[in-house]
Amino acid sequence: MTPTADSSPSPHDWQGAFVPHGCGAIAGRSGGPLEHLSMAVKDIFDIAGHVTGCGNPDWLASHAPAAETATAVLQLLEAGADMIGKTITEELAYSLQGENFHYGTPVNPACPDRIPGGSSSGSASAVASGDADFALGSDTGGSVRIPAALCGLFGIRPSHGRVSLAGAMPLAPSFDTVGWFTREAPLLRRIGEILLGPDAVEVAPSRLYLMADGFELADEAVREALVPGLAVLAELLGPPALVRPGDNEGGLAQLMLRFRTLQAREIWAQHGPWIKSVKPRFGPEIAARFEWAERTAVLPPQGEALRREHVSLGLARLLAGGGVLVLPTAPSIAPRKGLEPAATQNFRDRTLSLTCLAGMARLPQASLPVAEVEGCPVGLSLVMARGLDMALLGLVERLAAALD
Repeated sequence: MTPTADSSPSPHDWQGAFVPHGCGAIAGRSGGPLEHLSMAVKDIFDIAGHVTGCGNPDWLASHAPAAETATAVLQLLEAGADMIGKTITEELAYSLQGENFHYGTPVNPACPDRIPGGSSSGSASAVASGDADFALGSDTGGSVRIPAALCGLFGIRPSHGRVSLAGAMPLAPSFDTVGWFTREAPLLRRIGEILLGPDAVEVAPSRLYLMADGFELADEAVREALVPGLAVLAELLGPPALVRPGDNEGGLAQLMLRFRTLQAREIWAQHGPWIKSVKPRFGPEIAARFEWAERTAVLPPQGEALRREHVSLGLARLLAGGGVLVLPTAPSIAPRKGLEPAATQNFRDRTLSLTCLAGMARLPQASLPVAEVEGCPVGLSLVMARGLDMALLGLVERLAAALD
């Protein structure tokens, strides 16, 4: 099908989740398996005939309309879903807070005085508010997993390379993935059937590993809130064995720094020439981040790529044959809006220390809402071996049903 999008802003903008520069509704194919479901799409995915904004007005002004619609969007339209609009992303998707300097902060419906998490903040807000049944996002360093946790949603970062990124703005290509949000676990799996297809091999989740160093990184209140969910998970898979994946890498903080370094080199290779040429207006925190990426890109490698392969091999061995790693999705509940830069960096570093493991090893990770602290959602994450995405989604559905 050749989708045609109207150019008006979405009428579903009660939460400040949608972009102001239009590209609203596209009807899905009649009779598809997702017929009558509405979807929102992060503004890094191309829609034919429209400029993809990527969270920055100067990007919007300096790029031509897309010639083709992103593959993942086309797949979902062909499956019958109706696109209702493009959603706000942080600038060039390079953040985890969800606060866009130019377009504002989409509301976190679960706790409106707090951030929604980024960079897929608009997509998470649209689903959490009920404006959309599901939404597409992207996840490079946690940009689906973290908004899912902070907004009380189901979300998945698939195995790297499992879902086509054609027509999506690249950030750090060896880490970039297409992910999605839902309010219910069965729909998370149904969308996986469209975008993922069946796993190459059928492997049932069979052994549980609790990421002890990940739990130690989380706030005490978050750890305590996750205990009942862990107990239900243990009923499904048996008592967990304790593991500490970060210990082999000098600790999770060291692993996070390697991730940030590798990511920064790729980001500057992708966007440095455009930044040098256009000199775009960035918000202060994003500007500082790109300046750091530029400085990092010229430093000689210190073996980060090799360490990444060591991490990948170690986790592949651990999770082979149906192993499941469980960890907190985020180290805390959603921070309040308008944090000072030092507090923002602390949240970012702690969060990346949890999310970088799946990114470094190219693994699928799903987050599901299992608890609350101070009235704010807390997410629990499950990780399986690369390529076992549908097995992971099946386990998420089983756990959600058991918790209900």
